[in-house]
Amino acid sequence: MAKPEKPAAVKPTVGKSGAAKPRAGKKAAAQTGSGQASGTRTDGATADETKPAGGTEGAAAPEFAAFKLPDPAVLGRSMADIAERSQRLVGDWLSRQSQEEHAPDPLNIGSAFMEMTARLMANPTKLVAAQLGFWQDYMTLWQNTARRLIGAADAAAPVIDAPPGDRRFRDDAWKDSEVFDFIKQSYLLSARYVQDVVKHVDGLDPKTAQKVDFYSRQYIDAMSPSNFLLTNPEVLRKTAETGGENLIKGLNNLLTDLERGKGNLRIKMTDMDAFKLGENIAVSPGKVIYQNDLMQLIQYSPTTDKVLKRPLLIGPPWINKFYILDLRPRNSLVRWAVSQGHTVFMISWVNPDEKLAEMGFADYMRLGYLDALDAIEQATGEREVNAIGYCLGGTLLASTLAYMAAKGDDRIKSASFFVTMMDFQEAGELGVFIDEEQLKALEEKMNRRGYLEGSEMATTFNMLRANDLIWSFVVNNYLLGNEPFPFDLLYWNSDSTRMPARMHSFYLRKMYQENLLVEPGGVHLEGEPIDLRKIEVPSYFLSTREDHIAPWKSTYRATQILGGQKRFVLAASGHIAGVVNPPDGGKYSHWINPDLPADPEAWFHGATEIAGSWWPDWHRWITALDKTTVPARVPGDGKLKPLEDAPGSYVRLKMN
Repeated sequence: MAKPEKPAAVKPTVGKSGAAKPRAGKKAAAQTGSGQASGTRTDGATADETKPAGGTEGAAAPEFAAFKLPDPAVLGRSMADIAERSQRLVGDWLSRQSQEEHAPDPLNIGSAFMEMTARLMANPTKLVAAQLGFWQDYMTLWQNTARRLIGAADAAAPVIDAPPGDRRFRDDAWKDSEVFDFIKQSYLLSARYVQDVVKHVDGLDPKTAQKVDFYSRQYIDAMSPSNFLLTNPEVLRKTAETGGENLIKGLNNLLTDLERGKGNLRIKMTDMDAFKLGENIAVSPGKVIYQNDLMQLIQYSPTTDKVLKRPLLIGPPWINKFYILDLRPRNSLVRWAVSQGHTVFMISWVNPDEKLAEMGFADYMRLGYLDALDAIEQATGEREVNAIGYCLGGTLLASTLAYMAAKGDDRIKSASFFVTMMDFQEAGELGVFIDEEQLKALEEKMNRRGYLEGSEMATTFNMLRANDLIWSFVVNNYLLGNEPFPFDLLYWNSDSTRMPARMHSFYLRKMYQENLLVEPGGVHLEGEPIDLRKIEVPSYFLSTREDHIAPWKSTYRATQILGGQKRFVLAASGHIAGVVNPPDGGKYSHWINPDLPADPEAWFHGATEIAGSWWPDWHRWITALDKTTVPARVPGDGKLKPLEDAPGSYVRLKMN
């Protein structure tokens, strides 16, 4: 068969945006796409930390760019594969749908927006005023754009601009191209209009208003022009440069993510093959010296001849895996604490399945902290310990301390609470997901399985930072066709865990919904009514200023509840990056104030900002309580013999 003649390349004039130039005589430049994926996890990692791999931003390009045409044979094979995989995915999805019952509105969004609309129509004055303001701004934008198109020298300032740190519109074309600048400003004006309308509806109860605002922002974020092929200059440019290969790669990436999620979209945020537990992540040397149905206890090997007499017990959250505190040697809190002379013990929670459906909050206390205290005494001969609780692990630590106070158990001599909620009255945007309708739907789903799937929890957290943790990866992976960059924090973020049905229902209802933990006797553990006010051990509170999961003003309230000596420190950044901030990095500052007024704003107003990590401050605080040292303890020297090397087998259990 004769080989078909290759069509001549089309060479339109292309400016920085990749779109046809509106007029001649203007020097053009192009950038190769670097991807848009950036931002933080509900954990708070910075935008630069999560930036994926890609091309070189700002690279010079010739004035004329050719549209590359794809190879027909390669394109045909790719499309055949895509069609076959798509058909299989749709069939699997339809099969599952027929086997499950679905509530018509499980998130209870419809009723919230119906109530908002009714309230808005009852008093349309504010709506009319908002529409007039929007129309005036839009007309100004039209006039400014028209002046730019005819080459007016006195270009007007933008009617609206993206807020600082918004990486969706970082490409130069959003500013330099008249067309894309108009698209960007039109979107930003519309977004501001919608947000202004929904935020100023009279008569809505706070929970409904919060839900309307949250889901309006989800819609606004989804409709950003940066998320679509035809309105994203970076994507258009790469499509022209590759002949659409980026879109084929992106479609394959999309299907792979759907296959991995068994029909549910599980966005790949990092190169999951780049990390191996115990090899290049979670590598601090140690031994598993104890285990039960819920956890393994790791004792880390010393690196100093002398160690502090009191061992250090760390209780991480079981929403995610423990190695967030032992990612790499350069940012491992575990390795750093060991180097400071602490004998570190880490709880590694199991990834539960349906067999552990009946495990409750009290079981996590009994089989977690209490069993760990017994094991530490056997391993070291020491009865007294310092304890750390991180996030949900901190909530459990506070509950355990209250239980121990009721029982007269004083083995924990100091408690450090990292980004820990105890008073859930103002729980931030997670409260959007906590109402009776949603809890019932969630409990029905959990009761069928015996647990909450980890990917569902991860999606909830990602929605709190949708532009950074959802849409940036949609653009990078599916439109630009890039592979995500290897990043340890995002690998951990993707390594989600399940939640036992009984425990999770108790936690959401008793704490998030009813806020009973702060009520004396509001929560019973092992039949014992607990009271946080009876906790008298010295307490260190570490919160982070940009935390979307545990807002710092809410975590601060614990300083007004617990007794004993207290210190509150506020770190910059978010739920993860603000905590995992080693001294050598010196990336984020922290604030200190020895006074603890009732108002968190008053505390912050009187606080002093200190450059660098808060870790040394915590170490000075904890060693001031007891500086006694003893010879270093090696795992296995005590009564408990090693079961396996760290990081253990429980942490390797995957969701599926």
